[in-house]
Amino acid sequence: MPETFVSITSKPQGSGGDPAYELVERKGVGHPDTMCDAIAERASRYYAQYCVEHFGRVAHHWFDKVLLFGGEATIDFGEGELTKPYTVLFAGKGAYHFGDRPIPLEEILFRAAADTLAEVTTGFDPERHLTIRCEVVDHQGSGRGHSRYRPQGPDDLTEIGDTSLVSNDCNLLHGYYPLSTLEAMVHDVEQLINGPEFKAANPDTGWDVKVFGSRRGDEYRMIVNMPFLARHIDSMETYLRRKAECRAQVAEFLDTAFGVLPDLLFNPTDRNNRPYLTALGSVADTGDVGVVGRGNRINGLITPMRSMSIEAPAGKNPLDHTGKLYGVLAHQLARELGEALGLPVDTHIFTSKEARLDEPDEVVVEVHGEIDEDQRAQAHTLVAKRLAAMGDVTRQLVFDGITMW
Repeated sequence: MPETFVSITSKPQGSGGDPAYELVERKGVGHPDTMCDAIAERASRYYAQYCVEHFGRVAHHWFDKVLLFGGEATIDFGEGELTKPYTVLFAGKGAYHFGDRPIPLEEILFRAAADTLAEVTTGFDPERHLTIRCEVVDHQGSGRGHSRYRPQGPDDLTEIGDTSLVSNDCNLLHGYYPLSTLEAMVHDVEQLINGPEFKAANPDTGWDVKVFGSRRGDEYRMIVNMPFLARHIDSMETYLRRKAECRAQVAEFLDTAFGVLPDLLFNPTDRNNRPYLTALGSVADTGDVGVVGRGNRINGLITPMRSMSIEAPAGKNPLDHTGKLYGVLAHQLARELGEALGLPVDTHIFTSKEARLDEPDEVVVEVHGEIDEDQRAQAHTLVAKRLAAMGDVTRQLVFDGITMW
């Protein structure tokens, strides 16, 4: 098998700077699409951890086809109650047994959904507010033996870091570092609003926050959609007052953290006298549907003016799915190389099916600025080191968790 082609190129310093025009979006942690990403990835983690704890190795699985069907709620000023539960549909493949020992798959999936939703809503009770549908199958794949999803012994399971693992698909991934000012603003505003300090100070705010940012030269504009919990808002007057107070807090944060005071529009739907009110803090309260892969990319942003993979990594098998593994690696490599070289960096990784995990077909590193031969050699060494330790990415995914939304 041919060795990995590694290219380290440099561009003039100016080419990596902010473009004349930018558009950036982030779907917050309470958005139904983001909920699905988080649920799918947590299900994979819980399942992998269960297998390691009980069998010493990880059973093959795919939990990346998650849909969330929103519930129904009564919502009015001073009133917000979920009357029909959320339904989370899991579809994919996985093992239900290890030999004659059952794997409590549906319990694991329910816990993953319940734990996730409890973190990104207010007042969520899994016993009343959640049902799951499990359509995970253990069918044999093309060219695969039954042992892949019906393991009989340890040899049918995969050891994390197994050097014989190969890519299960053809994938093309991208990463970059650092974020632009606008990207950091969009990301950090959502994290601020859904962070513990803001929520403690503003317990009447919901979680389904969406942030849009644009920049034309030095002119910044931001739109923030942020729900309120209906039971805490007794009138339109109260809603408008609280919206203005929260907007002022966000504006102060942007001025302090970035030295930028953008044109800041909060909850534009209420321009038509439609206050943004929810029961638990998400539009999933009133039937909206979420799907894995329709929201943020691995770095937590939607950046159509950057190199951006369309892979949906959440819930995918963390052992050999290179659409997931190399997506994480591409961003980690960009950060490590950027910090080591002190310059902006873009990374691109391509692999064909059945290529060894430590030998993808191509790794292209674009450094925005001049580098000398010593720096070029340093970059080659770092790339080789990270490729040789792909098991470390899997361990991070399984035991530590990596946020990819």
